[in-house]
Amino acid sequence: MTGADVRRVAGRIRWYVRELTGESAYDRYVAHTRSDDPDTPVMTRRAFERSRTDAREADPREGFRCC
Repeated sequence: MTGADVRRVAGRIRWYVRELTGESAYDRYVAHTRSDDPDTPVMTRRAFERSRTDAREADPREGFRCC
């Protein structure tokens, strides 16, 4: 395996982990907000995560969560 092969595999693993954990959601939000209306202010990552958590907890389909 060459160095390029290792980097390609590592990149794919990184992509998969970011998608699995939801870390890439903020990047998609920023890209969408900037392309949709460039003058709209973009939420900070902290505000975005708080908003996602609040929406998830307010959704009755999510059910009871202890933690």
